[in-house]
Amino acid sequence: MFGANSSSLTPKFFILNGVPGLEAAHIWISLPFCFMYVIAVVGNCGLIYLIGHEEALHRPMYYFLALLSFTDVTLGTTTVPNMLCIFWFNLKEIDFNGCLAQMFFVHMLTGMESGVLMLMALDRYVAICYPLRYATILTSAVIARAGLATFLRGVMLIFPFTFLTKRLPYCRGNLIPHTYCDHMSVAKVSCGNFKVNAIYGLLAALLIGGFDMFCIAVSYTMILRAVVSLSSTDARHKAFSTCTSHICAIVITYVPAFFTFFTHRFGGHSIPHHIHIIVANLYLLLPPTMNPIVYGIKTKQIREGVIKFLLGEKVAFTQDT
Repeated sequence: MFGANSSSLTPKFFILNGVPGLEAAHIWISLPFCFMYVIAVVGNCGLIYLIGHEEALHRPMYYFLALLSFTDVTLGTTTVPNMLCIFWFNLKEIDFNGCLAQMFFVHMLTGMESGVLMLMALDRYVAICYPLRYATILTSAVIARAGLATFLRGVMLIFPFTFLTKRLPYCRGNLIPHTYCDHMSVAKVSCGNFKVNAIYGLLAALLIGGFDMFCIAVSYTMILRAVVSLSSTDARHKAFSTCTSHICAIVITYVPAFFTFFTHRFGGHSIPHHIHIIVANLYLLLPPTMNPIVYGIKTKQIREGVIKFLLGEKVAFTQDT
């Protein structure tokens, strides 16, 4: 089970234990997660297809939405199939390097998801505060560079997780009480000092999530000032309505993220471990599941596109910023 060198014991594989204390209910727990994953894959792939297929949706807001959908469906795919294998077939083993790879992609993609939400907030800021310059500011090249920068930021800040985790000695065993390889869950299995992991994890969270939330807050402060200054009630309502889907996406993403982050570091003994594991899985699955639904319900252009696709009818798209 272990391969040893001069400085550490490295397991050949880890055992993901699913939801500790609820092993007898694994089948029942798996059903809502499987249902959510199917909705996430169908919904997000459908959004990506619709945005790519309908020329009327070839605009910055929808390009960012397509990027968010791609990130979401990839994030779910890194964890859910393996989790269902644990629940359904009791296949709990995961290769050591495979665990590190899963850990990297989970944290990199959650960081990218946060970054895309920040870019979407900046998009709404430009659309509402500088509507006449919207198309000239957010060109395709600017959108591509912003997406690439978000991706590279996640890679550079999360890649050290793998080295920090790999250097630890694992002489206590290889059982991880989780459904996927989370950074701190893996580090806590170690018999070594993982304080550096905890400090760097906090630093990465601040540099990614903290920076993104600051930019989102500043963007919406400026948006609020611009909307309040409008003289027409209809204009104010229309401006705010273009932000409601994005605000819902922010709430859906950050509320479970905050819960998972703080309970891992400060509330581990006061909250039952199985609750923490279930919420951690919802943190990865809830945004991919709900974002296509929220945008489908609240965005008129997407509703029109879905109707056109399903019924094969010609629908006149509403051209709103």
